[in-house]
Amino acid sequence: MRIERSKTIALAVDYQERLLPAMHEREKLIQNSVFLLEGLKILQVPVVLTQQYTKGLGQTVPEIAKAAGTAEYVEKISFSALEPVRPQIEGMKYVLVCGVEAHICVLQTVIDLRAAGYIPVLVEDCISSRKEYQVKSAIERAKCEGAIPATCESVLFELLGQAGTPQSKQIQRLVK
Repeated sequence: MRIERSKTIALAVDYQERLLPAMHEREKLIQNSVFLLEGLKILQVPVVLTQQYTKGLGQTVPEIAKAAGTAEYVEKISFSALEPVRPQIEGMKYVLVCGVEAHICVLQTVIDLRAAGYIPVLVEDCISSRKEYQVKSAIERAKCEGAIPATCESVLFELLGQAGTPQSKQIQRLVK
């Protein structure tokens, strides 16, 4: 099954000021996530940012908001982002999921997306938790629940579809 750009939206889950400092390989997470979000912006794939209990956990970090091209977010207190973002993802088939924490909000979002009939695509190099084993466990569980595994680069090139276009040149510049 190929992920179709016209039927795809991305959820950037809880990249917040008070969460990110504790994440395993935080710098790598931010670097990969910025790459993914900038690429999605080039490909005109919509991105929805979520924030868990903003009052306590803070705003989306500036690097992520800038890469996503928006500071707007959907507030949530549930661990799963499905219900709060349902209006934004309506009519889509594929939902790219990235963010934190992998074993809590990201995983519960993936499980609920699948149960609701969406095809969640877990961007594995754009998720993290406080501990590495929590990330590994979340990836394994998400696959068992029907999520499609991907990396930021693989999903961008799949959505791109072909070389030789202005968008492909922009994506290739991001890779370098």
